[in-house]
Amino acid sequence: MDTNHNKKIGLFQLIMLGLGSLIGSGWLFGAWEASKIAGPASIISWVIGGIIIGTIAYNYIELGTMFPQSGGMSKYAQYTHGSLLGFIASWANWISLITLIPIESVAAVQYMSSWPWSWANWTQNFISNDSITTAGLLVVFAFIVIFTLLNYWSVALLTNFTSVISIFKIGVPILTIFMLTLSGFHPANYGTNLHEFMPYGTAPIFAATTVSGIIFSFNAFQTVINMGSEIENPKRNIGRGIAYSLIISGILYILLQSTFITSLNPAMIAKNGWHGINFSSPFADLAILLGIHWLSVLLYMDAFVSPFGTGVSFVASSSRTLAAMVSNNHIPKFVGKINQQYGTPRIAMVVNAILSMLMVSIFRSWGTLASVISTSTLIAYLTGPVTAVSLREMAPEFTRPFRAKLLKYMAPLSFILASLATYWAMWPTTVEVILVILLGLPFYFYYEWQHGFNKTKRAFKGSFWMIGYLIFISIMSYIGSKEFNGQNWIHYPLDFVFIIVGSLLFFYWGTVSSVMTKYFKQAQRVNAKVKK
Repeated sequence: MDTNHNKKIGLFQLIMLGLGSLIGSGWLFGAWEASKIAGPASIISWVIGGIIIGTIAYNYIELGTMFPQSGGMSKYAQYTHGSLLGFIASWANWISLITLIPIESVAAVQYMSSWPWSWANWTQNFISNDSITTAGLLVVFAFIVIFTLLNYWSVALLTNFTSVISIFKIGVPILTIFMLTLSGFHPANYGTNLHEFMPYGTAPIFAATTVSGIIFSFNAFQTVINMGSEIENPKRNIGRGIAYSLIISGILYILLQSTFITSLNPAMIAKNGWHGINFSSPFADLAILLGIHWLSVLLYMDAFVSPFGTGVSFVASSSRTLAAMVSNNHIPKFVGKINQQYGTPRIAMVVNAILSMLMVSIFRSWGTLASVISTSTLIAYLTGPVTAVSLREMAPEFTRPFRAKLLKYMAPLSFILASLATYWAMWPTTVEVILVILLGLPFYFYYEWQHGFNKTKRAFKGSFWMIGYLIFISIMSYIGSKEFNGQNWIHYPLDFVFIIVGSLLFFYWGTVSSVMTKYFKQAQRVNAKVKK
């Protein structure tokens, strides 16, 4: 019907929704965090991060166009490997999404805490030792409530809001690049030799990719996929929406990193080194140092707007992910109920809001939240390449509006890159996130017990490779090189070789572990509706 068509999300709105998710607190803090870790070579970290997420997204474009459904990323793994792998993948993905809602609020509150005006003294107790205080926590809770309410009524309200806000979010970083470059351009900060360019060696370039929030900054491409059936002409628009939003944000992030490096006073670097650069509100502080006070005011304002747009987008994405998990029969059915009038999963939104508040009460700093998000997302993403390759064997007859020509090479490559990036999160973060993911298993086993453990053995057969992989990556994180916080039993860069070889073995094991279950029949039904 026409009315229904009008509610669908067009390509421009989809790109704006993607950019609204991608350009959040990552640009406000990522360049500073990466510079502290890797110095000028941090610009390479952004290129590596973009390549990793780009190769992962390549697999998901084929999957997203084959199964254009809301919360799709929660379902692909169960189609090919049964309920247990589907549960692990969707739970890991959901953990990252509900952590994304509070991290955007924390970013806004951290910028608020350094407001330089006398009337704003009351905001200065929001942050203490890089952590949110109780007073700051209440403001974070208020943001989470507002993000949720903006999604509560309709998809139309969400897309109109994010399209407007995304234009502002792109404009301010571009203006920042232009003004900071005009006011203080020191290309010599890149150094005149390799040692000055890489003051701490090559390992921190890789570490910065995960630890400083670069992977987190690119992660949001899945917002496009999770909107699924709400997208107008998904066959054409899913791939384009992901590609355009990733390319635009990637160029912007690299330019911002370069601007941050070249805008710093060389005397500050000479005195403190890159490790010693300490800002509360990085780009706003830089603008004040360079005497551009009006820009600092705009940046303080954008510290509200950028996280706001991303927070709103991820309330939409995370609620659809949780609602989609209900069809896996391991979450109470009422959680996934869609409101008939507005077409939104309202109960899922409320559950996510409460859990987001709980998450930020435990992990109170931007850096910790960014590490949790990056690692849990990467673990969820590992199933995508395996699923895409498995479906080529299981269902060659399925309609594939986008057929990834390079899948044979890109699938194992993206699996390897995701494994390396998980390792770069450093010990003990890797293991901590794996434990958080495993906390969901009691839900799985409770519902399996209710169904009389029907076909649970087959579900295990499809998931042993992932369980083995999680043990492998945990052990590698512990025994790996000191550069990544390990015991240094395996030295850098030999640790990378072990992970690459191990990942290829687990990837192959995953592709031969597919199982035919009732969920594959669901996949057939969804794919049958796709136009060639």
